[in-house]
Amino acid sequence: MGTTDDAKNKAEELKGRGKEAAGSLTDNDDLKNEGKGEKTEAQGKQKITEAADAVTGKVDDLKDKLTGN
Repeated sequence: MGTTDDAKNKAEELKGRGKEAAGSLTDNDDLKNEGKGEKTEAQGKQKITEAADAVTGKVDDLKDKLTGN
């Protein structure tokens, strides 16, 4: 995965937080809920990215052990 995915996920999370805040300030429940959804989705994507990176690291470690590197 990588830095690009991290930045993209963080940008999506911040966008969601902004919508949620704007919805709260304007008493617009639809906008607030949309923002919450976008924020939660971005956080979920970030967790998946982190898990994939961890698995990739473990696979690389195993390859190194098996090849003697």
